[in-house]
Amino acid sequence: MSLSATTARPSPAAPPSPDVSGRRRRGRLLNRLDVKYSPYLYIAPFFLLFGVFGLYPMLRTAWMSLHDWDMIGEHTFIGFDNYTRLVSDEYFWNALVNTFGIFALSTIPQLLLALFLANLLNRSLLRAKTFFRMAIFMPNVVSVAAVAIVFGMLFQREFGLFNWLLSFVGVDPVDWDGHRWSSWTAISSMVNWRWTGYNTLILLAGMQAIPKDLYEAAEIDGAGPWRQFWQITLPMLKPTFIFVVILSTIGGMQLFTEPLLFGNGNIIGGNQREFQTLAMYMYEMGIVNLNTAGYGAAVAWAIFMIIIVVSLFNFLLVRRSAK
Repeated sequence: MSLSATTARPSPAAPPSPDVSGRRRRGRLLNRLDVKYSPYLYIAPFFLLFGVFGLYPMLRTAWMSLHDWDMIGEHTFIGFDNYTRLVSDEYFWNALVNTFGIFALSTIPQLLLALFLANLLNRSLLRAKTFFRMAIFMPNVVSVAAVAIVFGMLFQREFGLFNWLLSFVGVDPVDWDGHRWSSWTAISSMVNWRWTGYNTLILLAGMQAIPKDLYEAAEIDGAGPWRQFWQITLPMLKPTFIFVVILSTIGGMQLFTEPLLFGNGNIIGGNQREFQTLAMYMYEMGIVNLNTAGYGAAVAWAIFMIIIVVSLFNFLLVRRSAK
């Protein structure tokens, strides 16, 4: 007897209902929208805060700088007269010289010392690395007011530690806050002590990102530590070093707290404005003198433009020297 095998064919699947297909289309649409627009929602809080506390104050200050503005609320449009006044203002130029003087005495030694310490902390033979890295960052954690109090005692004329040490080599007591060069030195020492460790850790992070294979190959070829530093570390560290230079430039051009506390809250920076910086002069014109808020706003924008020019100059200088 022969059996005829019959193969049952499956019935075709029923088409999805309109509700299911609609949900699928909405799901795909939501997925595309999520991938395309959700990153902007994540970063939106930053731009909102920047717009309220950053962009709006900048635009408001620019508008104020074009007016004869006082803090009472009265203002008259005068165009660029405030900027013209800056050119002939001897106090502005004095503050500019003080700012660049303190900047030179603090930033250059600070960056060189930070580079040396970062290279020292990056050595594989150094023990207790974590302890030294934490210790070198501690000055940045200390309150700037406490730093100013301690350094104010160190630089006292009659009973200060530095004048006591200078007396052993026959140097008369120095009135540290009474002369330009001495006040620059004292304030620069405060800045260097507080920010050297901060820049050291940034440079150290950049050094640790350099591949170790390069040092091993250089050591096999007979290159010593000094040559490895010049031929490998510095060229590979260029982007990080440029970042540190620009960051130090911005901080140096906006120096305010250290000289203000060094002068015991005297906003003019000494009896003869020996160490008044641009930020202190801006505060004097914009806040202390209620009738010159518009001129203080012009000083603020002058500081902003000076920071851009100096940062660009430092960027080009470091970039060219690192080639």
